[in-house]
Amino acid sequence: MKYKWLLFDADGTLFDYDRAEQFALQHTFGQLGYPFEERYLHAYRRINHAIWLEFEQGKIDQASLRTRRFELLFETVNITYNPQVFSAAYLANLAAASFLMAGAEETVELLSPKYNILIITNGLAEVQRPRFKGSAIYRHIKEIIISEEVGAAKPDPQIFSLAFARMRHPAKNEVLIIGDSLTSDIQGGRNYGIDTCWFNPHRQINGQILPTFEIQTLAELPRILESVK
Repeated sequence: MKYKWLLFDADGTLFDYDRAEQFALQHTFGQLGYPFEERYLHAYRRINHAIWLEFEQGKIDQASLRTRRFELLFETVNITYNPQVFSAAYLANLAAASFLMAGAEETVELLSPKYNILIITNGLAEVQRPRFKGSAIYRHIKEIIISEEVGAAKPDPQIFSLAFARMRHPAKNEVLIIGDSLTSDIQGGRNYGIDTCWFNPHRQINGQILPTFEIQTLAELPRILESVK
């Protein structure tokens, strides 16, 4: 068995962020007295994706990110509302949404007796910790690294150095990162010199950032791990 540690990304890999995002947005609009419209979700996803890319690139910090995405959303859909108030309600709803990706619970339960499992996420601590704790896989997780808490985010090598310190500095060839983001998970892992597994359920085309492995379902991961010596 080559790997001793599996570093899982959270959102879009183990946790169903799309479902959680829709749940939180819909509930927040309802709580604050605005009838929810499907176009709000589509607009928010475009804006939020762009904002998180800016965060990965160091162009915006997480404190600003919290409200800036809602400022842009309200401008786009022509709503007048306090983005700070909306953000607080949204994050509270998001923290309650512990939905898992298909196969995540079964895969983690199968792997946890053989491998140490760590979550490494660029998410917000007040959202991620309650979501993780409320999930069916929480008891299998050895360590959790959250960018907001450690002051560094994927793909920055610093967050990987901090993760390795938590793991008591294993050899790099004993660690595999699994994630759905080419720009943060796969590029970050490659930059740090560890093997990578791209979780690509939507079969996106990748021409530049090459992972060590690629899977379309989480159920494929145990077979890949068993084949590596």
